[in-house]
Amino acid sequence: MSPIPGRHGTFKDVEAHLPEIAAMGFDILYMPPIHPIGTAFRKGKNNTTTSLPGDVGSPWAIGATPTKDNEGGHKAILPELGTFADFDSLVAAALKHGLELALDIAFQCSPEHPWVKAHPTWFTIRPDGSIQYAENPPKKYQDIYPLNFESPDWRGLWDELYSVFEFWIKRGVKVFRVDNPHTKALPFWEWCLTTIREKYPDTIFLAEAFTRPHVMYSLAKAGFTQSYTYFTWRTAKPELQTYLEEITQPPVSDFFQPNFWPNTPDILHKSLQDGGRPAFMQRLILAATLTANYGIYGPAYELGENIPAKPSPGKTESEEYMDSEKYEIKQRDRNAPGTLVPLITLLNKIRHENIALQSNGSLHFHPVDNPSLMCYSKSAPSGNTILVAINLDQVNEQAGWIDLDLKVLGIPHNQNFDVEDLLTGTHYTWHNRSNYVALRPSVLPAHVFRVTH
Repeated sequence: MSPIPGRHGTFKDVEAHLPEIAAMGFDILYMPPIHPIGTAFRKGKNNTTTSLPGDVGSPWAIGATPTKDNEGGHKAILPELGTFADFDSLVAAALKHGLELALDIAFQCSPEHPWVKAHPTWFTIRPDGSIQYAENPPKKYQDIYPLNFESPDWRGLWDELYSVFEFWIKRGVKVFRVDNPHTKALPFWEWCLTTIREKYPDTIFLAEAFTRPHVMYSLAKAGFTQSYTYFTWRTAKPELQTYLEEITQPPVSDFFQPNFWPNTPDILHKSLQDGGRPAFMQRLILAATLTANYGIYGPAYELGENIPAKPSPGKTESEEYMDSEKYEIKQRDRNAPGTLVPLITLLNKIRHENIALQSNGSLHFHPVDNPSLMCYSKSAPSGNTILVAINLDQVNEQAGWIDLDLKVLGIPHNQNFDVEDLLTGTHYTWHNRSNYVALRPSVLPAHVFRVTH
């Protein structure tokens, strides 16, 4: 966010960008961890295990040696970002622009976090007396200590973690993206989220849990408002349809609310690496229209960044970004040629103006005679109906005949009806069940029709 190359971004820099971010039509602005970053085993650029002078480390390595002006932990702010007054100003300014600020909460510590010295029993101690650092084979995170939720002092630990949420809630934050909740004790979440909701019923918790389905569903039942999903890895028509039918219908939809993200700070999927701009448009449209809640990881998506950290063909390709801002300061020109901001803005406008896209229960898939084309609809009791036809081939034009379920759309047989493509403003007169579409991914991979009859 800094306007000066090489200079660390600040809360004030973010505040200056709020008008253009709000103009895109999003409701929530999410920020990675804003806390002090440790220096012990600090990661260098591109997640190297050895840092160089000037390397800023990873924001997820939370905690620094306390000073008289900074407590150093989860209730502190990285000094380079600004002061608490700057943070409060950002929260207030966001609200004036119709945005809520969401914070990343990652319950893990750098070796310098004040909890390490004050409460060593809150961590797992190896037989040699050292504290166990985090691992996700083959990845190793020497700069991070995971917490032991079954510590002898588990009650003290749980109370402190609860107090972290309450600290930021009292500063005006009601939305949290919780990092890796599936690696923490489920009883903790059941107690913590229930306790918070009793006191602050308007809080929202997004579970960043890419794990086994039953664990993701257990977190939802424990109190998480929304969850990340497998959407990122569902690219073919059959698997997309099967997955959506699972998570948008009972019994799963009774407790699980999906939030679709085409990318995250950690994930640049193979389809985006290989598919170029058409892939970014396609996955954006799918995310924005298949589910009521979606998000993107900022300028990286807007600008179509698609270079992986370790290009390697086959089954072991990297899903990390090359030159990720998780490990370095970056500047971007958000107005660069080819930016997806106009399309993102239009899709958010369509979502706000069409109530059918604001819930999931009416999602219905319509057969198409081409396996590369997918068609689905959403309807609201008010009569608002949205019909999406999308090309899943990121390279070639695809054409085919849609076999519409007219009963689901509320259209009598043998009747003409109007479909307006909300992406282009073009109207088409369609007739009866069978209708033809042709879509070129390099131009626009989808129609987002509003159906009137």
